[in-house]
Amino acid sequence: MSSLLALRSGLARGFSTSSRNEIKNRVPEMQKLFQEDNGLPVHLKGGTTDAILYRVTMAFAIVGTCLSVFHLVKASFPRKGK
Repeated sequence: MSSLLALRSGLARGFSTSSRNEIKNRVPEMQKLFQEDNGLPVHLKGGTTDAILYRVTMAFAIVGTCLSVFHLVKASFPRKGK
């Protein structure tokens, strides 16, 4: 038990006292990109990665909806027992 407490305090101390890495603030760049009036829908303005992510998400949503409807229809018609 004491080893778990020591581990917990060691992890907390490591995260709280570690130096910050300087990360470039890309928010203004992204704001300019997404606010451009170029006729693209907002979900495609991020580039190829956004287009692929959008299509995969829509495919999963459609497959999930179809499977849900299939199982609801299957459950509504009970099997005939012998």
